[in-house]
Amino acid sequence: MWILLLLQAVRHGQGFVVTHHHHHERTVAVRATTAATAGVTFAAAQAETLAKIRAAIPLLAEKDGWSGEVEGKRGKLEAFDAPGTPNVAWLSSLTVDEALCSLTVFNGPLTDVPHLASRVVLEDSAMSLFLDWRPRAYGAYEMVRPDGTYPGPEELGRDAFAYSGARKSMESKFYTPEHRELVDSILKSFEGATKLSVASDLDLLTRGPCCVDVEMPLTDLNVAAVIVARAKAADAWLAWHLDPQHAHKPGAPVNTQYVFDTKAKQNMYGVLLDVLKARFGDDGVQLTALDSGPLDEAYVGGGS
Repeated sequence: MWILLLLQAVRHGQGFVVTHHHHHERTVAVRATTAATAGVTFAAAQAETLAKIRAAIPLLAEKDGWSGEVEGKRGKLEAFDAPGTPNVAWLSSLTVDEALCSLTVFNGPLTDVPHLASRVVLEDSAMSLFLDWRPRAYGAYEMVRPDGTYPGPEELGRDAFAYSGARKSMESKFYTPEHRELVDSILKSFEGATKLSVASDLDLLTRGPCCVDVEMPLTDLNVAAVIVARAKAADAWLAWHLDPQHAHKPGAPVNTQYVFDTKAKQNMYGVLLDVLKARFGDDGVQLTALDSGPLDEAYVGGGS
């Protein structure tokens, strides 16, 4: 009940503030919760989001799922795709009780809508949240300077114009000022959150400019805020996905998109493998394969 009340308050933009009238002090009400309780709450919220996406994209077809044990905890995968015009190459809803809730969507090559990554990893008294809307073209986002600018033609030659063109295109449609405001509001909704350092160059290469990667204490307030953040992240993806203006024109762009996506998915697989092995050890290998869906056979079988 406490989490439900908090969730309603977060959704309506309310703070969790207790006022002591005698001293005119305002203190934030923070209640610790457990990974078990949080895991159940996150799984229920993720199921709601999945139902919303399935209702909006009725041609999503259920693929082979999975259920099993990970470190003695129950794990479950629900997976879907919608080839052709619905343009969903892979949708994964993966949960491990008390430990993981992950929602992953890879779009097909008919649009340039960002892929969605939404993941919560739970520890005993802390949790990490990763949200990203993955770019579908190379904009050299990993080269951003501390002041927000990017290397120009004096450093990168003519390629700089291609990279800046890709960024301008994506920022006009997806990474807009409104979307950046949404991300800012998400970051401000957490209590005691710290940004995590990027683990590798490959990790940096896969990220969009609005990526959220934070760790925070496992409290009721943060659980409620994370649920709202993940719902808003999925809503943003779904709105883009349903907008016909993001479709490629027939022909070469679709082929180019497919080639870019194939390599990007391989890179994301490698990054996720590091994340899940760090949390689950050898079980992280299977979880990564489940969450990532079908990949290029040459990559999976070639020991790349």
